[in-house]
Amino acid sequence: MKLILLGAPGAGKGTQAEILSEKLHIPTISTGNMLRAAIQNGTPVGLEAKFYMDAGKLVPDQVIIGIVAERVAQADCAGGYILDGVPRTLGQAEALDQAGVTFDRVLSIEISDQEIEERMGGRRVCSQCGAPYHTAARPPKQEGVCDSCGGALAQREDDRPETVRRRLEVYHQETEPLKDYYQAKGVLRTVDNQATIQATTEAMMEALKA
Repeated sequence: MKLILLGAPGAGKGTQAEILSEKLHIPTISTGNMLRAAIQNGTPVGLEAKFYMDAGKLVPDQVIIGIVAERVAQADCAGGYILDGVPRTLGQAEALDQAGVTFDRVLSIEISDQEIEERMGGRRVCSQCGAPYHTAARPPKQEGVCDSCGGALAQREDDRPETVRRRLEVYHQETEPLKDYYQAKGVLRTVDNQATIQATTEAMMEALKA
């Protein structure tokens, strides 16, 4: 089963990818991890990526696609994989097709912008040990203080309302059109966000059978 998970930032793609990876016994492949591994291993594509990163530039699509193609050709991907972080644009989706990287299913987690803003706006992280909290879903025993180490809880820059809105705008402009692209190929399945992580996982497993 070769999968991509789509959804707005904060929709829970990372969490669900981890759970589905265990359930389906296939690796989750994160582009960030792939880039780091390719650079560390000194592969030709990794060296090319390092050149751009050292110069403070964005790594071009063709290099990212090259790293993905290298990674999915490895033995642990023979039974399938979950791709995380790519494609983000139509250009990347078309380049993956050309490189022969195809998908059996594309699952899109459907969640409103308002829910995303509430979810991400409530996130807090311990400034000392990094433990995650949420003002509504997972509050600390004492407001603003980490249960584990007593460190101060802070809101990450990424979770501030103005940053979240900006990220959602980019998602709607650049990534959401991928739904039509994969719908036309007959592999898109939409999954409504559920009240719990477990219920969302169950809905995704059902969508994989459809």
